[in-house]
Amino acid sequence: MASSLSKNMVFASFGIAGFVTVLAVLDIALQVPFAGATTMDILFILSGAVVGYLGWDAYKDIT
Repeated sequence: MASSLSKNMVFASFGIAGFVTVLAVLDIALQVPFAGATTMDILFILSGAVVGYLGWDAYKDIT
C-alpha cells in the first residue's frame, strides 16, 4: 500500500502538467500569456503530455 505522500506527489505532477499544457494551448490560441512563442508552446505541450503519462504510469504502480 502506497503512502499518501506518494499519491499526493503523483496528483501534484498531474496538476502541474495540466496547468503547463493549458497555458501553452492558451498561448497558441490567444497569444496570451507568453506572447505566442509557438516553438516553445509545442515543446511545453509535449512535455506536459510526457509528465502526465509518467504520472499515470506511476499512479498505476502505487495503487
